[in-house]
Amino acid sequence: MDMISKKDRERLRELAKRHLELANSEENEKILKKWKCIEEGKIGEPTVRFLVSNFTNETITPRMKCEGKKARELEFSLLFQSAGRELFNDDTPLTGEFLVRQNTWVKPFGNEPKRIKSEGENAKGYHIVPVINDLEEDFDKFTEGSFGADMQETNERIELANDVFGDILKVRKVMPSLPGAITYHLVHLMGMENLYLSMYDYPDLLHKVMDNACRVYERYYDFLENEGLLLPTTDVSPVAQESFAFNHELPTDKATKTTDCWGFLESQETTAVSPETFAEFVFPYQDRLAKRFGLLSYGCCERVDAIWKYISQWKNLRKLSVSPFNNEKLVGEYLRGSNIVYYSKPRAEFVTLEGPLDEEGIINCFKDIAEAASGCMLEIAQREVNTIHGDYERGRRYVELAKQTIEKYWKP
Repeated sequence: MDMISKKDRERLRELAKRHLELANSEENEKILKKWKCIEEGKIGEPTVRFLVSNFTNETITPRMKCEGKKARELEFSLLFQSAGRELFNDDTPLTGEFLVRQNTWVKPFGNEPKRIKSEGENAKGYHIVPVINDLEEDFDKFTEGSFGADMQETNERIELANDVFGDILKVRKVMPSLPGAITYHLVHLMGMENLYLSMYDYPDLLHKVMDNACRVYERYYDFLENEGLLLPTTDVSPVAQESFAFNHELPTDKATKTTDCWGFLESQETTAVSPETFAEFVFPYQDRLAKRFGLLSYGCCERVDAIWKYISQWKNLRKLSVSPFNNEKLVGEYLRGSNIVYYSKPRAEFVTLEGPLDEEGIINCFKDIAEAASGCMLEIAQREVNTIHGDYERGRRYVELAKQTIEKYWKP
């Protein structure tokens, strides 16, 4: 195990104490009450969060002080887990724990994508260079996907955290929601145009590709079960798209089958095809995977309103991503009074564009969300934030306006 210097150890312990202080605060008790309603499947006060994953260069790394590599990894995690609360006073739930994600992985395809990244130190964009240009001609280029686990790395990370600040925060191993995305990985091998044309030119081959990827995921789930690597997915355990596993339906002490756990599916890459085309090429494979989950979170940026006819068939659906590309009022009608969380992902440009905040625009945006999602379990997560121009107060004000507007216009 790498040694942690005295200076770095003091810094990490200082951050652990601050994390515990936030977790034990009266404000956190109020926040946990909001999440408790979601856990119980009840309509309660909505949660509002401001996620920093896309701009850690402004929110995390500038605040780091540790010098050693392993110390900096722990420092990053400590700062990241509490960033929403510390910087923006949002509704990120905290416990007196330091969460370590179990290191397991799955790749539905063996091929590595080729991408040309945008220039600039903090640039996020990229261009996909297709590895598969013509599905028929290049079909043999597909290689079988793989999966595995690195428990040694996981255990070493847990041991190190326990050694440094285990007397302050309980170190807990957690498992994210089970993954099952196929078209995301496929687009990064083929490009969007090639994928869409293949639906018309080579439908049988495309089905074979989808089936092969689906089988890899199914074997991965079997692997987790057979190796005893499943963990309970409840309370603050992570669910994909930066949410949490609060629920009252899954076991809290032990998970032995994938049906004891949360899963996540999406297909934003096919949002431009017709619902019928989605039903032909995507839904059958998602349906196979959905049956392996206890509870399901669905969606990224796709039009879930357009495919509701299909995804509403999943009786274990409990969280639905609602991006601005949807008819939000229609989705609200679908979910009102149900046990499915309306997981709202508002437009990010109000906070990322240069210049003063458009406070009127922000209020109108959240007013529309509040009215659309009234009568629903509502969880709001401001994702896709690439910059706040280094101004933390900008983010705090944005969250403040969002909370005030939701409180005024959202009705249970």
